[in-house]
Amino acid sequence: MVVEPKHSVVNGRNGSPRPPRSHREVADELRSRIRSGQLPAGRRMPTQAELADEFGVERGTVRRALRILQSERLLVNVSKGSPATVADRPEGDPAGPEALPRSTMVALAPRITAAFEAPHVRIDALCLTAVSLTLAMGEPLREIHAGRIEPAKVDVRVLLPSRDIDLAFPALVDDLADDRPRRRWLVHRNAQVRVLRHNLLALRATHGIDVRVSFRALPFTPPVKLYLLNGSEALFAYYTLTRRGEEIDHEYLEMYDAEGTQSMLFPFGQGAGPRDTVFVEQSRLWFDSLWETISSELLITN
Repeated sequence: MVVEPKHSVVNGRNGSPRPPRSHREVADELRSRIRSGQLPAGRRMPTQAELADEFGVERGTVRRALRILQSERLLVNVSKGSPATVADRPEGDPAGPEALPRSTMVALAPRITAAFEAPHVRIDALCLTAVSLTLAMGEPLREIHAGRIEPAKVDVRVLLPSRDIDLAFPALVDDLADDRPRRRWLVHRNAQVRVLRHNLLALRATHGIDVRVSFRALPFTPPVKLYLLNGSEALFAYYTLTRRGEEIDHEYLEMYDAEGTQSMLFPFGQGAGPRDTVFVEQSRLWFDSLWETISSELLITN
């Protein structure tokens, strides 16, 4: 049903004018129409001018909304010219935010690559070492270097455990006070921070992309990992501990540890339903609260 422009800017409380919808509100409505089947796969969308009239917004707002849906692979052929088309994405498509849980190694890279199709990429991550994030970033970076995607701006924030805490894991089975697993973890954490920062900041010089990468330190060992993509998608996983052996300092040691790349990622998409939408919003609030309160400067010296 088409909404008349005049109805989109009134009907506020007590009859007062309602502020124009944001690009995210427009994206939420169109996303709902696509997922409900009101806009079926293969259907051409209304023109940007028609959508702007319907929602009572500027064309730039519509364009930003369509780019969000393109980044989620719900639309294809988004441009300033011909209307976009609803993507042919079968139900259960493993690339989408509504997919079943899959291992981080399999699921994370495609979702981050999709996020990089937006003009302004925003990725927040809370994790133990950033190994999975660094690996997953390789795919969108290759797409950028190949000229297939061209974001204008990239903002990445990462929360990692502080070097100054007693980690809950990894830890030796027989001696939780032994510092060797923590020292090994710190080397890995610092290496991933350096690689991730270098690879992203290099986009400034090679492609003129406005890139900002920030790291903060947590005063605790996170029992879960969280990735927030463009404010519209949350990927959540538990760190499941196992007992395994490894050689450290030429000695075979039994320890409790988690293999983060194999953690099962549960996807939640804003607009996929009330529960998903609330989960994404609350995850963003949780991340921001940690970032702005108890986190501290992350130091990468050993």
